[in-house]
Amino acid sequence: MDDPVRMQLLKQINSVDHIEGLRSLRDQVHEHMEALLPTRPVEQFNEQLNEVHDAVIQRAVVLAEAQMARLGKGSPPVPYAYLLFGSGGRKEQTLSSDQDSGIVYEDPVSDPAETQQYFTELSDCIVSILQTTGYPLCEGNVLSSNPDWCLSLTEWSGKLDRWFEEPAWESVRYLLIIADCRCVYGDSRLVDELKDFFFTDMLNHPIILKRMLDNTLRHKVLLGFFGQLLKEQYGEDTGSLDIKYGAYIPMVNSIRLLSVQNGIRETATLDRINRLVKIGQLTEAEGKVYARAFRLFLRLRLMTTEQRDGGLYANNGKLSSRKLTKELTGELKSSLRLGKKLQRAVFKQTMGRLK
Repeated sequence: MDDPVRMQLLKQINSVDHIEGLRSLRDQVHEHMEALLPTRPVEQFNEQLNEVHDAVIQRAVVLAEAQMARLGKGSPPVPYAYLLFGSGGRKEQTLSSDQDSGIVYEDPVSDPAETQQYFTELSDCIVSILQTTGYPLCEGNVLSSNPDWCLSLTEWSGKLDRWFEEPAWESVRYLLIIADCRCVYGDSRLVDELKDFFFTDMLNHPIILKRMLDNTLRHKVLLGFFGQLLKEQYGEDTGSLDIKYGAYIPMVNSIRLLSVQNGIRETATLDRINRLVKIGQLTEAEGKVYARAFRLFLRLRLMTTEQRDGGLYANNGKLSSRKLTKELTGELKSSLRLGKKLQRAVFKQTMGRLK
């Protein structure tokens, strides 16, 4: 059963007509969802939290379009889709997540420069509104306001071709970012076509899998050789556990690579696991234990330290070991062993495809 407070906040988000009001509602949602976290099943909480994030982002786009119209820029000249990457693309955002975004728009029939200019200015508006609403900028500049991530469909196709043909480390990273993308606002058909280009190129460039494998396995599970949890050794987070990069990301990366190899278009990790089971790439037993481990990683990631920095919601993905009960510690170790097992399986399967 859904809670009436969240539903009322969603209704208000969908009708708010100014940025200050959207920021206020974001703050109210954050406070409300933070209070619910200890009492809700993690999958339900994650779904409801990400529904709220989507609503805030969608409203930011609507407000940006209205702002463009007031400035005499008109309405969007061609259909477009606003894209989310990273945890947003996977519907796995925490209470505080940064912006990872892009735009794909339909090829203009005439005046491509003017069309590009419109979407450049619209993107600047959207990113600014979301920053005012509390979403930090992506540190890697994967943002719709970056011209490299705001392109027509044909331009996206050409960029994907170049990334596949010259698979430098950054290119491979960008391709894996694209694998996680989804449409949060606009014409989802354009995202479907973008994914068509992506998976066609995958078939035509099988050697890319080796580069993707290297990228996928670069983050190691935070479990030592003797089964001990590997804690942070230095700085203000000394003694804490890097849940994001030592538990969550290794499993996200492994499941994503298996999914990409098998043409799976779902982006959420649990959806990908379910699809891998359905097509026989994972057994039902494997699917159940990996899904259970991933739910634990999701919950622990949601428990990591929240911060406010200049009005922005932030989170470094570190969890104080004091927050772990003896039972949770045992569950975490067991789940991390499964994470290591999954990484080995992904390595073996991927290298088998390359022979």
